[in-house]
Amino acid sequence: MKVLIVFAHPEPGSLNGGLRDVAVRSLEAQGHEVRVSDLYAQRWKSDVDRADFPSLPADRRLAPAAASKQAFEAGTLTADVKDEIEKLLWADVLILQFPLWWFSMPAILKGWVDRVFAYGFAYGVGEHSDKRWGDRYGEGTLAGKRAMLIVTAGGWQEHYSARGINGPIDDLLFPINHGILYYPGYEVLPSFVVYKSDKLDGAAYQAVAESLRERMRTLATTPPIPYRPQNGGDYLIPGMQLRAGLEYSAASGFALHFERAESHGSRAEPDAMRQPTDVRAATA
Repeated sequence: MKVLIVFAHPEPGSLNGGLRDVAVRSLEAQGHEVRVSDLYAQRWKSDVDRADFPSLPADRRLAPAAASKQAFEAGTLTADVKDEIEKLLWADVLILQFPLWWFSMPAILKGWVDRVFAYGFAYGVGEHSDKRWGDRYGEGTLAGKRAMLIVTAGGWQEHYSARGINGPIDDLLFPINHGILYYPGYEVLPSFVVYKSDKLDGAAYQAVAESLRERMRTLATTPPIPYRPQNGGDYLIPGMQLRAGLEYSAASGFALHFERAESHGSRAEPDAMRQPTDVRAATA
């Protein structure tokens, strides 16, 4: 397989840097091709502004979505953005790796998404009608590829549990997994999360590293998070509301957007479907 790791940490010698190297070595040892976009090393420009659209007339108001669409169609996106789009098209698997900062990804990685997921490439694709609302949420340019997150968090696993003060980790990661990765078509694998990341001793690090090697060995076989496809009949179009009666009893919020367990050949309890994150690393 061809694997792209988009790495967002400012310190190469950090825990994240070590885990990135573990992932790369494990994948290459299996014969996979690996590319790494190290955003800090590349001095990635994270803000969207007029410089992203060199063909936009100086006297025209900047409407970012419209400018993105025009630049993508005309082939006038900046060279750094074109390079990252080429990597996404090349890769069978995308891995976003980052520390959890203020309950989300670092600004530099969000800026990578803002600039690289161009209109006409990652969104604004497909037919919009009374039967379809574009090719998104399970369909789109990147359909048929896989993606996952490698995330480090300073807090305890309990802090990110269903009753934890920080909220469930999968709820915090839902906007990334569902809204950024599933939206343009990726099959999204359970996230690999490391907790208490600032306090790992040598033995704990080795256990985490081995858990990550196992995830890299099973990239092709790990079942994806069972999100509901937008155009599969579960949602009313164009209102995009889930049809009544399809949810689990008492399900609400993000939990509505997971398919029933039995449709995937499993009798798993709904809570198991709602919490797909790999937590083996957290118990190291």
